[in-house]
Amino acid sequence: MNFDALFQTQIDALKEEGNYRYFAELERKCGKFPKAANHVDGEKRDVTVWCSNDYLGMGQNPLTIAAMCEAVQRTGTGAGGTRNISGTNHDHLLLEAELADLHGKEAALLFTSGYVSNWAALSCLGSRLENCVILSDAGNHASMIEGIRHSKAKKVIWKHNDVADLEAKLQALPANVPKIVAFESVYSMDGDICPMREIVEVAEKYGAMTYLDEVHAVGLYGPRGGGVSEREGLADRITLIEGTLGKAYGVVGGYITGSAALCDFIRSFASGFIFTTALPPAVAAAARASIMHLKTSRDERIRQRAQVKKLRDGLDRAGIPHMMNESHIVPVMIKDPVKTRMLADYLMDEWGIYVQPINYPTVPKGTERLRFTPSPLHSDEDIAHLLNALTHLWKQCAVSHAVA
Repeated sequence: MNFDALFQTQIDALKEEGNYRYFAELERKCGKFPKAANHVDGEKRDVTVWCSNDYLGMGQNPLTIAAMCEAVQRTGTGAGGTRNISGTNHDHLLLEAELADLHGKEAALLFTSGYVSNWAALSCLGSRLENCVILSDAGNHASMIEGIRHSKAKKVIWKHNDVADLEAKLQALPANVPKIVAFESVYSMDGDICPMREIVEVAEKYGAMTYLDEVHAVGLYGPRGGGVSEREGLADRITLIEGTLGKAYGVVGGYITGSAALCDFIRSFASGFIFTTALPPAVAAAARASIMHLKTSRDERIRQRAQVKKLRDGLDRAGIPHMMNESHIVPVMIKDPVKTRMLADYLMDEWGIYVQPINYPTVPKGTERLRFTPSPLHSDEDIAHLLNALTHLWKQCAVSHAVA
């Protein structure tokens, strides 16, 4: 059997649909974010990155870089294996204490990515709690969906951010079964924010555990960057808060926080923790430095919000449709996979602007978009250049100016 032919058939179908993913070869420049070098046909050209999840540019912050360099010199480059076999490095414990403090919890547990932390924690909880039912928001991330699926627990999907539907589904379940309400604070593709207080109150009413993904909110919201749950004063009422070190904190890794018993339970039973090589100590040290800085500094968040507003205001003036939300994510709606890819290519080739097209299956068909994430390091000139480029391309490509 020709397996390569089978693989190629499905790849060709993706290309026909306009949903094949092309990866730009970029080289980040230390201290120059959001500028990067784009490697094309053996040559390099300068581009401005507009879709990074390094939301505050902390991956370029001198404090973060210095902490990582110091730790590499002190500990070397790797962790040596799993924490179960090679031991827990002191930097891991310092970071976990920092994360527990960030969310006002007793304990925290590190993972190699936000995807792994969701997958490992949800699969462990769903499989180890007898007769558990997980109620999952319809907009939840693939990592949460995979974790729930792997757990083999009963899954109930409730309409996105619809508290009435959540309550109806909770009410229909037996009172004596363990229930977990799984949801996100900021949804990464639409940029909408959940009605957190109402969700928590309904979950409490029915004795359900709350599992909150704050991946796109930590570092960005709340007086110390603890996320939407900190901003709303709800962190103490949420059972488990999950987050990432690879977005606003500018490094890599994921984590969960909660009670000491909960974190020890996940540590003891989650295969995604037990059998995975630990984060390098230098990564942990850099993440801790980033978190500590953003607990006290609001400058990055203030500047970011100002740049987000400038971009939104400019899009409104130009009549370019963008999805309205109260977050830092600015989705410009195209609603066609081929046009989305074409616009992204034009922006890169003609204007030196890099933004990755967002197509199916990341978003439903017919909702294709360009997703912009202004950072505090995008200058006013960067924003003006982007708006000029989009205005020209909208006319050139005859894209609809209808409101999203």
